[in-house]
Amino acid sequence: MNNDGSKRSRLLTSASDIVREKGVSKLTLEAVANQAGVSKGGLLYYFPSKEALIKAMIDEMLDVYVNDIQKNLQDIKGRGQWTRAYMKSMFMEVEDGLKISSALLASMFTNPELLDKAQTRYKEFQEKVENDQADPIHSTIARLAADGLWFAEMFGLAPLDKKMRDKVYDELTNLITKGDE
Repeated sequence: MNNDGSKRSRLLTSASDIVREKGVSKLTLEAVANQAGVSKGGLLYYFPSKEALIKAMIDEMLDVYVNDIQKNLQDIKGRGQWTRAYMKSMFMEVEDGLKISSALLASMFTNPELLDKAQTRYKEFQEKVENDQADPIHSTIARLAADGLWFAEMFGLAPLDKKMRDKVYDELTNLITKGDE
């Protein structure tokens, strides 16, 4: 990756880290520049405003999710393949400490209109879930459970320990693949 791409990536990672570790209220252009070790002018070259930064965080998050789902599709075959790949991506994001999900949190509190792209993408996700060669109700339950796990972790709402997460994942997989026996 060239230096421009790595600097942009470092800025996005720094912004996500600030939101995750300190909260949305601490997300300022100055704080991101300082954390990334670049000048504020260097940050402004990539992101001319806080809104542009948050929009880029959302775009990055959605791109990472889609890429993760595509990668998981290579390893998962059979009934409910897409739903299971989606679910695995969400569970992996929780395992990784919600490194990229802070973008949604930042957008909800700064400018809800920035959620439009995420809402459109999630409608597409749901369409894939419902047309996944599995019971659409079971697949939808699995998607909503994976999303619920993500929200519980994001907001500290009685998050599950690893052992329980693994059991939930296995049970959701069984629900989706019911009938494959």
